[in-house]
Amino acid sequence: MKRTPMELAAIASAAVPGLTPTGVAGVPDDAADFESALLVDDSGKQWRVRSPKHPDASMRLETELQALKAFTPAMRAELPFQVPHIAGTLRHGELCTFVYAHLEGSPRELDGLAAGGPEMVRELGRTLAAIHDLPPLLVHNADLPSYEANEFRQRKLNELDQAAITGRIPAHLLRRWEHALEDVTLWRFHPTVVHGDLHEDNLVISAGRVSAVTGWTDLRVGDPADDFAWLLAATNPRFAVEVHDAYLSARADAADPHLMRRAALAAEFALAQWLVRGVAMDNAEMIAEAEDMMATLDRDLQAEEASAAAYLAAQEAHLAEQGPAGGTDDGFDSYDGHPNDSDGFDDSASIDDSASIDDSASIDDGDLHNDTDASDDGVEGRDPRDGELSDEDHLAGTTPEELVAEVTSGQDLREEELADEDPAATKTGGAVSVSRVPTEDTETTALPIIKSS
Repeated sequence: MKRTPMELAAIASAAVPGLTPTGVAGVPDDAADFESALLVDDSGKQWRVRSPKHPDASMRLETELQALKAFTPAMRAELPFQVPHIAGTLRHGELCTFVYAHLEGSPRELDGLAAGGPEMVRELGRTLAAIHDLPPLLVHNADLPSYEANEFRQRKLNELDQAAITGRIPAHLLRRWEHALEDVTLWRFHPTVVHGDLHEDNLVISAGRVSAVTGWTDLRVGDPADDFAWLLAATNPRFAVEVHDAYLSARADAADPHLMRRAALAAEFALAQWLVRGVAMDNAEMIAEAEDMMATLDRDLQAEEASAAAYLAAQEAHLAEQGPAGGTDDGFDSYDGHPNDSDGFDDSASIDDSASIDDSASIDDGDLHNDTDASDDGVEGRDPRDGELSDEDHLAGTTPEELVAEVTSGQDLREEELADEDPAATKTGGAVSVSRVPTEDTETTALPIIKSS
């Protein structure tokens, strides 16, 4: 049953003795799971109410209660932001409504965060780093899930099986996700504490800072990449990379070379998870929404792959015209027709349908990774090992759409050489799909991020 803000105010009054609301307004929340309101009492103090729509959502709030209780005063004191304090609860049947003490500030739209400049980028990077640096004991004391890397990958494979059983996943997407999940090299990560439901509505902004982080319903030890997936939906395609760079600066641990690629996969795979939830809840609207978003994603990816294939064909034709002898001025080795060492490629790797660039990356529509060494070649983009995509990610990545970002069919290779000579090229970014680290020069389709798991 849908509750109005006034009804939520009445529930809050019953949950917190002495609370007398004088004003109430609805606030953003996970629409499929919760109804929320912001209250003002007769003393001017503010309160937030979250009321679950179904038993599973109520269990998520119970989980958050466990998580928040596990934050010791010492842990809270070390964080650069506040975490919520639960002032009262009220159970009605299977559902339990929670009332939280007010946290100064308010959420900001994702593109508003992206427009916040370097200061906001640093704030978000520092916030993510602080969450991932929390001691795993926090999760263990709350009796919440903890996954090693391979356990987490297997869990995702099981979820993909559930999605596949529905018969509603486009074959191309299913194949793509299967290939990524079966590639163990992509999933060699160091587990950390993970917020698990991080997005713009769960960040409270005050005076240009992240003053609080809310929504701890999915706290766990697992893949830190999950907390980055929401950033990829920003209109500014460089935003996610910049936050990732700030995050690396704030953490002492070694950089995870595949973190942003797994984040991109998580953003895509959220659509399959949304579909499975819709089927489980017999919610036709959720099912139709998931199918529509997956169809759009599938079309975009296939269009990029076709463009990449056309580019490779044009390059091969160009090389064939050069002949087997004689030097060229286009950045390719004349004796084997492959990019020379200055492009960061091994001359023994062939670009054709029968051979892969290295033993861990092949050009097909399912891979999301590439384990070859990065080169400092000046190609626009970012490599996930240091926050930038190398040109191997453009020509040896596992999705053909990653092979080209700024160059279209028939473009003279001399233009790439000129870009290589410009040191600034490595900082400006390039094009990207919803499944990899965004860059700036080509239009992309922003992937809707599902804000509940």
